[in-house]
Amino acid sequence: MENVRLIVDSSANTLTDPSRGLEVVPLTLTIGQENWLDDEHLDMGAFLNKMEASQEAGKTAAPSIQRWLDSLEGCEKAVIGTITSGLSGTYSSALQARDIYLETHPHAQIVVVDSRSAGPELEVILKGIESILKDDKLRFADLKARIAEYRTKTHLLFVLQSLRNLSLNGRVSPAVAKIAGMLKINLIGTASVDGDLQPLTKARGMKKALRELVKQMKEEKYQGGRVVIDHCENEADAEKLKELLLAEYPEAEITIRPMRGLCSFYAERGGLMVGFHN
Repeated sequence: MENVRLIVDSSANTLTDPSRGLEVVPLTLTIGQENWLDDEHLDMGAFLNKMEASQEAGKTAAPSIQRWLDSLEGCEKAVIGTITSGLSGTYSSALQARDIYLETHPHAQIVVVDSRSAGPELEVILKGIESILKDDKLRFADLKARIAEYRTKTHLLFVLQSLRNLSLNGRVSPAVAKIAGMLKINLIGTASVDGDLQPLTKARGMKKALRELVKQMKEEKYQGGRVVIDHCENEADAEKLKELLLAEYPEAEITIRPMRGLCSFYAERGGLMVGFHN
């Protein structure tokens, strides 16, 4: 299927890429009184330093409807993938933009996908969509069902070395966050089927945390499919995780990428996110 525009929000940890027919719509991050647009101009070092120095809970804001409309301008077919609706209003704003666009472009065909996830799993889903679109016999009317079927075999795991942001946002107590940092206790979690981020277990030290990630992948029936590892200034541990996986699945296709702003806001420095397909 040709001439299908792919659009994702910036939680996908990727940038606009004309060679892929891909456009990225940025979310907005707020630290204190300062707003940061999560696009290619975001200075990640400065953003992380500002976030770590702030004593206030940060905020995130979904892209405006107009930004989605701008991304759709001129297209007849599009697939939009968004961060989980469980964390953001991004999916809702994308749906509203689709409906407004169809009022003036009634013959356009647009599929909006709630990833129920973020970061590397959204990239895995995007890669799956690109593969699905190579089927010349596929009807656009059947595309949504094919994507939904593919998503049943994609997953997200994450490991956090810091719980500071979670404590500032009231998700864990400051005392727990402080003790976890002192004892180097890492939180390992997943994206649930409902799109919420849920803790699974804890591990003391990254060496144990990485082994636990591999264990959790196996429990999700990972068998050597595509893996995307996103890191927040922690490429060394991302490489170690890649080595652990390749030792057992030498044919696995594994990509390592730095996080952009939105995922770094949640994962913090040292965090890893792992998206994979069975």
